[in-house]
Amino acid sequence: MTTFASGTTASHPKDGLTRDALTVLQPGFTGTTAPDWLLRRLGEGLASVGLFGRNIASPDQLAALTAQLRVERNDVLVAIDEEGGDVTRLEVRTGSSFPGNHALGAVDDVALTEAVALELGRRLAACGVNLNWAPSADVNSNPANPVIGVRSFGADTDLVARHTAAYVTGLQAAGVAACTKHFPGHGDTAVDSHHALPRIDADLSVLQSRELVPFRAAIAAGSRAVMSAHILVPALDPDRPATLSRRILTGLLREELGYDGLIVTDGMEMQAIAATYGIERGSVLAIAAGADAICVGGGLADDDTVRRLRDALVSAVRTGELPEERLADAANRVRALAAWTAAASAIPKASPAASASAVVSRTNGLNGSNASNISGGTDGTSGTGGVNGTGGTAGTDGASGTGATRGAADTDSPAGTSGSHSPAGTSGSEGSNRSSRTGGTSATGGTGRTGTGGASDVGLIAARRALTVTRSASYAPLTEAPYVAALTPVANIAVGDETPWGVAAELARLLPGTETGSFNGEDAGSAALAAAGARPLVAVVRDEHRHPWMATALDTLLASRPDTVVVEMGVPQSAPRGALHIATHGAARVCGQAAAEVIAGE
Repeated sequence: MTTFASGTTASHPKDGLTRDALTVLQPGFTGTTAPDWLLRRLGEGLASVGLFGRNIASPDQLAALTAQLRVERNDVLVAIDEEGGDVTRLEVRTGSSFPGNHALGAVDDVALTEAVALELGRRLAACGVNLNWAPSADVNSNPANPVIGVRSFGADTDLVARHTAAYVTGLQAAGVAACTKHFPGHGDTAVDSHHALPRIDADLSVLQSRELVPFRAAIAAGSRAVMSAHILVPALDPDRPATLSRRILTGLLREELGYDGLIVTDGMEMQAIAATYGIERGSVLAIAAGADAICVGGGLADDDTVRRLRDALVSAVRTGELPEERLADAANRVRALAAWTAAASAIPKASPAASASAVVSRTNGLNGSNASNISGGTDGTSGTGGVNGTGGTAGTDGASGTGATRGAADTDSPAGTSGSHSPAGTSGSEGSNRSSRTGGTSATGGTGRTGTGGASDVGLIAARRALTVTRSASYAPLTEAPYVAALTPVANIAVGDETPWGVAAELARLLPGTETGSFNGEDAGSAALAAAGARPLVAVVRDEHRHPWMATALDTLLASRPDTVVVEMGVPQSAPRGALHIATHGAARVCGQAAAEVIAGE
């Protein structure tokens, strides 16, 4: 095989149709090195590869993987679903160093959002990733939404719009193309499109004034890609979901909104499409409707899937169902984005130190102004000044480490199966990556709490500022090791159940001897009380308002133990309660760290 500098291979002109069909695919694969079939397909015309948590073990490994791909095709688009916060692939086994959108929206400092996106983009670029399927521009107008939630900047349209634009600007300043999602807006749904086809019955005026506003902002900010949603919006198209709708992708997005970048589909193996149209026909209809790239590989990640989709597209052209010019146009848009990323990667970027200085000057500094929102007390959180290191987490609430027993997110086991309640934060070498409270440097380079801060610290700065703390007059910070009861819901597919969450590991670092267990179901509250005994009790919840069993469990805990500390790591829709209530606006590792600091009075 002969590979040219442009990343294309020598081929006879009659192969152009097949090459275009491969070019519009964004497949995934299994493993931490590229399989032979994937490298072969890159040589044949495949132009994009999607990465997931299963493909990533470390930054060095990821950099080696992307370099392996570029040996075969030097302009390959390497895409990832790295939103930060609850949805992380870079740090799938430890939890993210960056809070997600909801936390950034809670702070409502667009300079901070841009700085977070810039640093996240810098880390992606350093590993060879040049397309991020983020940010979410969905307005979370339905509190019962099971799949968006903290992935959204919030429920206020204008807030979501300004932070979407800031995120796009920051990410692309690092040379990583943003892919704003999920067009035309997935926020007003009560169904997860991974499982079924959601329907939004809002009228056109509501859609124009709510759902579409953040996408207009993203387009104005220059978002290089937009991802379609697998949702039915009758006011826009009563017959087909957005991903398959020419009215929506071409008529609305291209013609009315004037968008000229790459249109990427959400995962075609999601049941909203796979169970209704099938991935082959769905892919043909999507390209015909105006999509330019087919995302697949979250669940179907093999050469057979690539072959099936390629052949379906080629066959559709030959039978006249799909115009050849439309497929060629889609392929050319993919190549244009690849050219942009190649050019962007060649532009010198600001150093991490310069980025840190920008963060300091544009987010009111590190000293005294990073206080979180607090009611019922007069002090800001102690998370001001320097920042902690960013080493890996250990057995956090709901995680697979020895400090936590898996609950519904893994096995749907009965509540109270918390085993021996092993000390939190004791899962082997990960626990040793923590930096000292008196300074020093962690495994990932973050400075200790008495340090000066840096580019890598922007996520923790943001997480501290995002806290909303409500404390009773009698609350005093914990001084002895607590028992952390994680009331653990089933994780949605976008988040996954591999990523640890909670406060147990961070509290174990501050209060050695902290223990934890995971609970769910009707008896979760009584089981947690029995496990905690007389120890101080911390209850960690995630979207209490969406889970009646969780609210009941919290009722049980507070009736018996009114001194309970409650940490809400989802959307804080329910009223604060407990001796101390902390809303983190997301379950990223840094959100847990920021909450633990408040609980322990650090």
